[in-house]
Amino acid sequence: QVQLVESGGGLVQAGGSLRLSCAASRTPLSTYAMGWFRQAPGKEREFVAAISWTGYGTYYSDSVKGRFTISRNNAMKTGYLQMSSLKPEDTAVYYCAAKSEGVSNVATEYDYWGQGTQVTVSS
Repeated sequence: QVQLVESGGGLVQAGGSLRLSCAASRTPLSTYAMGWFRQAPGKEREFVAAISWTGYGTYYSDSVKGRFTISRNNAMKTGYLQMSSLKPEDTAVYYCAAKSEGVSNVATEYDYWGQGTQVTVSS
């Protein structure tokens, strides 16, 4: 079983940057694809980005493409989401997730979830 813990959230002004981390415990992360999702108040959880277990395949939602970068360090059992040019509409709780086999942008296909970290972007 994979346990995931996110960190790095906070309050930032529009145009600023944050880097989220997702640390895995109990088992190596290297065989799992990873994804980042977010959920704003009153909205459904939405896909942000995903990365294959090798790190060579990366996928982004249209809303963050060109501004966010997903990466991973399997040796460190950690995934990252570098967020730049942040906008107020990026405000949400951000979750990392892991799944066996291939990447996906569908939340229900992920097996393990972190507790979430709040990102607030002020205008």
